[in-house]
Amino acid sequence: MDTQQLAQFLRVRREALSPADVGLTAAGRRRTPGLRREEVAALADVSTDYYTRLEQQRATATPSEPVLRALTRALRLSLDERDHLYRLAGLNVPDSRRGDRHVAPALLTVLDRLYDVPAQVMTDLGDTLAQNHLARAVFGDLTGLSGPGASVIYRWFTDPAARHGTPVEDHAEESRALVADLRSAVTRRDDEPARRLVEQLGTASPEFAALWELHDVAVLRCRRKRILHPEVGLLELDCQSTLDEDRTQVLALFSPIPATPTAERLTLLSLTSTPRP
Repeated sequence: MDTQQLAQFLRVRREALSPADVGLTAAGRRRTPGLRREEVAALADVSTDYYTRLEQQRATATPSEPVLRALTRALRLSLDERDHLYRLAGLNVPDSRRGDRHVAPALLTVLDRLYDVPAQVMTDLGDTLAQNHLARAVFGDLTGLSGPGASVIYRWFTDPAARHGTPVEDHAEESRALVADLRSAVTRRDDEPARRLVEQLGTASPEFAALWELHDVAVLRCRRKRILHPEVGLLELDCQSTLDEDRTQVLALFSPIPATPTAERLTLLSLTSTPRP
């Protein structure tokens, strides 16, 4: 670990960000440029003391990979900057061929500015990488999942509990939509993670295997989705998805359908659920 260079890099990147850049409100007078150390620590879900020790060259151990991943997002680092951070910390740079979970800064910037609709960043294989407060309130916190179960597609076909939030009459349509979207992603990516997911699903779920043989293809850019929420009831949402420029990550927005009680129910969820930094 290059303690000195790591400390300087973290400080410079922190000072280059404004509260607005990360979705925070600038409260009170600021004597130094950029974000405060405690703000970066909160965004990365680490203690302020620990982050301060990293910046002051007092850390005695190499930061873990989850900590570096969290700092990458908190500081809105580009892919090149993320790789530089890992090298300074003495860790191997994540292999994109093995499921890189770096979130495009442009998508995080949009996510930070969305407060009144659920929104989340996902891979095109269904892993949830980042969520805003309302998305966590509607879908639960899905960002800490690992293995094949990190994919919403895998959970849908292998875990009965994954379907509890969807009306039974919508199950067949949801299954076909997920498989059609996955086939598009697999062909577009043509890589090992995509092929492995299909193989795992084909082995675990006869329903998936049968649908896969239909060769349906459709990118899920816009559709309607109904959610049975345990606290506020039925949510009727317009789901709009935007692929990033390399077409491996998706920003999904869930807007309330007009003339339904969904907007009021989302407001209630926003008020009653606890935000996470």
